[in-house]
Amino acid sequence: MEECEALCTRMAIMVNGRFKCLGSVQHLKNRFGDGYTIILRVGGPDADLLPVMKFIESELSGSTLKEKHRNMLQYQLPSSLTSLTHIFSILAHHKEALCIEDYSVTQTTLDQVFVNFAKDQSDDYHSKETL
Repeated sequence: MEECEALCTRMAIMVNGRFKCLGSVQHLKNRFGDGYTIILRVGGPDADLLPVMKFIESELSGSTLKEKHRNMLQYQLPSSLTSLTHIFSILAHHKEALCIEDYSVTQTTLDQVFVNFAKDQSDDYHSKETL
């Protein structure tokens, strides 16, 4: 997908042999993306993720915990619920109190948009082709 982002001005995605979307890469991300991905890394030898999880759930309502590892949390947040300014300001303000070593906020990738469409691919379509 990185090649598509670098080389293409317009893209189309097909599901079950039908076009589902057509437009620029940024248009597809804005229209069909899941919003923002927030990755937090909590510091300390025995990183306590619970306070950070409670904080994110209370301050960024609508966020969904996607992954949780030893000292890392990954959340998905719809862009319609908040702004980047709000996300960065609350994380910067509470970073030290919650022992957050670092964090990143990214827009949904083109890979994630494609995977969301690929979930709609039905096996019935493939079985009809082989008959």
